[in-house]
Amino acid sequence: MATTDLNVTQPATPATFDGQVSENAAESTFAEVDDRDRAIPAIEFRDVHLGFADRQVLDGLSFKVMKGETKIILGGSGCGKSTTIKLVLGLLKPDSGQILVDGEDITNYTEQEMMRVRKKIGMIFQEGALFDSLSVYDNVAFKLHEQGVPEDEVEQEVRRMLRFVNLEDAIDKMPIELSGGMRRRVGIARALVGDPKIVMFDEPTAGLDPPTARTICELAMKLRDLEDVSSIFVTHEMNNLEYLTSEYAVVNDAGEVVFEKEGERLCLINTKVLMMRDGQVIFSGTDETLRNADDKYIQRFLRGH
Repeated sequence: MATTDLNVTQPATPATFDGQVSENAAESTFAEVDDRDRAIPAIEFRDVHLGFADRQVLDGLSFKVMKGETKIILGGSGCGKSTTIKLVLGLLKPDSGQILVDGEDITNYTEQEMMRVRKKIGMIFQEGALFDSLSVYDNVAFKLHEQGVPEDEVEQEVRRMLRFVNLEDAIDKMPIELSGGMRRRVGIARALVGDPKIVMFDEPTAGLDPPTARTICELAMKLRDLEDVSSIFVTHEMNNLEYLTSEYAVVNDAGEVVFEKEGERLCLINTKVLMMRDGQVIFSGTDETLRNADDKYIQRFLRGH
């Protein structure tokens, strides 16, 4: 395994003068080591409980998503995966516990307060959730048009986002003309307008063929490795787990984005797995540890049973 880690800053060697460490160099070194902004989790759940009628959906859920980290949430239907995303967005409120976004306690925020928080967050829905009566251009531009951004700036941003998802040539098409995978990618482009540093993926590859699902995962990797985006990636598909935990995106000498296997040059540390069952965390850690877990439920889940 290679020794260089993604998302680890190696402190610079302090300059010396007559055997003494220069004060400025020392300050620079400690600034790199003690980056307080990165130390604040992008998302944090603290002992969160939530129940509907006679069913406990979340039972003491606690976890953190650090800056630039992807947290893959696995679990069977009804375990509370999608509920977690709704809580981050303020669409649901917990019965008890705390939810923090960028260190800000949003647990009891009003709808108006949450509107400000949601501007930091991109949301990738399972079905793409496009407006069928609007073109690809107008779908991606929707938020910008609502904000009254000048049209020349809107077009520039829309084209930039569609290039990111490799769909600029579909800019004038209507959603009905797109395949399911293309619709999903337009939905991603729309969610990324404004460069949110937190992105929620809710079963983004559900119902897609394997090559298209792979494309969606590559977009998630590009956001993680090239844009330093923090994300929650809810899924029950093992291929997604394999892609996201074993590969990373880099830009080669020709300026192209390529995907390399973990261990060729880098070791992934910015992707962790959280597995839920009956509203509780039954596993939290790396994919390697998950695959070696003794828990029979985990092993059945990994085998797809």
